[in-house]
Amino acid sequence: MSPIENKNSRLVYSTEHGRTCPDCKKNLHRCTCRKSSVPDAGDGIVRVGRSTKGRKGKGVTMVTGIPLDDGELKQVAKTLKQKCGSGGTVKAGTIEIQGDHRDVLMAELKGMGYVVRRSGG
Repeated sequence: MSPIENKNSRLVYSTEHGRTCPDCKKNLHRCTCRKSSVPDAGDGIVRVGRSTKGRKGKGVTMVTGIPLDDGELKQVAKTLKQKCGSGGTVKAGTIEIQGDHRDVLMAELKGMGYVVRRSGG
């Protein structure tokens, strides 16, 4: 008999079932309620800025507002990284390119057909 079925059990925490979705109660890997095909378009403006927070003073160029899903966003990030000749990543719908490449990225994104604005200082 498992501790969950036992009424006299003093079980506080169990890793037996793994992480579950709070909405559908399925395993997170099998959850279908949170997966969306296309994120919101927002205001339709792609913003390019620079950030150093949490990176010990190292700057990265951040590109936000591209209305694509994760797979397509990774392809755009790959193209932008090749254009800049540096590394980068995609985190939570934001493309991060190592270094200050705002001018190059703005020109490249305008060439792709996006409305681009510089954000920050």
